[in-house]
Amino acid sequence: MATFKAVVRKKRVDGLYAVYIRVGHKRQMGYIKTDKVVSSKQIKAGEIKDPVVNEYCSREILRYNNLMNQKNVSQYSIQELIDYLTTEQSEVYFSEYAQKHIKNLINTGHERTAKNYKMAVQHLERYCGTTRILFSQLTSTVLKRWIETMSQTNRAKEMYPVCIRQIFKAALLELNDEERNICRIKFNPWLKIQIPKADKGIHKSISAEACREFFNRPLPHTKMISSLPELGRDVALLVLCLGGMNTADIYQLKKTDYKDGIISYKRAKTRNSRSDEAYMEMRVEPFIKPIFEKYLDTTNDEHLFNFYQRYSNWDSFCANANNGIKKICRDMKMSEDKYYCCYTFRHTWATIAQNDCGATLADVAFGLNHSHGYNITRGYVRVDFSPAWELNAKIIEFVFFSNKKSKQGKAKDIEETKDSQFRITPKMMIYGRTYFKGNLIAEVTDIGFRTVEDVIKRMLPQLPDTIPDGCTVHFRLKNIDSQKEVIYERTKGKGF
Repeated sequence: MATFKAVVRKKRVDGLYAVYIRVGHKRQMGYIKTDKVVSSKQIKAGEIKDPVVNEYCSREILRYNNLMNQKNVSQYSIQELIDYLTTEQSEVYFSEYAQKHIKNLINTGHERTAKNYKMAVQHLERYCGTTRILFSQLTSTVLKRWIETMSQTNRAKEMYPVCIRQIFKAALLELNDEERNICRIKFNPWLKIQIPKADKGIHKSISAEACREFFNRPLPHTKMISSLPELGRDVALLVLCLGGMNTADIYQLKKTDYKDGIISYKRAKTRNSRSDEAYMEMRVEPFIKPIFEKYLDTTNDEHLFNFYQRYSNWDSFCANANNGIKKICRDMKMSEDKYYCCYTFRHTWATIAQNDCGATLADVAFGLNHSHGYNITRGYVRVDFSPAWELNAKIIEFVFFSNKKSKQGKAKDIEETKDSQFRITPKMMIYGRTYFKGNLIAEVTDIGFRTVEDVIKRMLPQLPDTIPDGCTVHFRLKNIDSQKEVIYERTKGKGF
């Protein structure tokens, strides 16, 4: 049987002594700190003489004995016994446990999930009017009323309760111990709650014609040194032309992830929940090379792109890119509920792939790095990602090098080296084409060119004067002799 005694230990800096209850159990000693203090005048021969402190400690010792009588603690270690005595009857704060749970998610690489959990907890705390919610406060009635306040939302009415329920579930496993009859959380209210389903998502994809209109529109004027519309347009283009790649993955790319024209990455959203770690490889097509190289980081930092210099994390980067896209949409006189965002172009990649490029849903899922039911198999097989590259090239071809009625040219051969230098000499036959909004507006086939600029200048007189300043035009040059092809982007008023 354990023994208890009120004692003091070391003198504090202020000259007082903190009061402890010493616990003796199985020939080991432990101490439970109280909130009482005494001075040296209240101690005689090592014994506490203050009657108030002694009465308090006697009540605590009596409570400890009553707790031990309720269960068999003979096999407890001294620390387990102290934990049982000091926590069995204490109130448990949901808010404190939630913060601990969220921090653990961040430490284990689940930053995106942690963000959703944090928003859910903050919403619940606002409803309860306190940042110190007790588990005992979260009854089924309280939670049902909280969920009802989100009935008009599209997604939060499902996501937030699911997050809170998961935190509750983790707490039940960690804080309760049925084998030892430890029950710090007295009830599970979620057994009586039915979480509503989120509204079915609206398709965010846009047509190829809308893409051409968006990407070829003059950027709105801004007084900012770093133009948000320009950032939004460029990031949207990266998303669309890198196989629908997420902005979080674009931001987090490292220099080691890019080699020989191929990007290798693990999708941030699902890498911790898939056996293959959501690994993906995507080829950088010549069309997107100018934008790709525009943002390459030139320092010794590990990041591939320089976005980290302007934005502290991927969330901030995505928010600013979305703001830039919205500014373009506003300039296009679109209604606010129709504004695009970065994710619009991931959806668009999938839709054009299936509707216009003959891809199956399995092809689309593979290109978007969805497991599509084969997450276990992907862990076994060394995957060939070239079908996704070919599909991506077809989509770029359809959107940027065709008009509404027809497709122009074909995707480059998969084995062609993308990083080879495009050379021009006067003896080489060059085939040049100029595109605006997917339409072929200029063309030349000739020899005698010494530089790329010579070819572009030859086609400039063919360009119509009706192209507004600030609009982007694409120049597609092919060396007939070597069969190599490059694409250059120029802006009217700046590049020509």
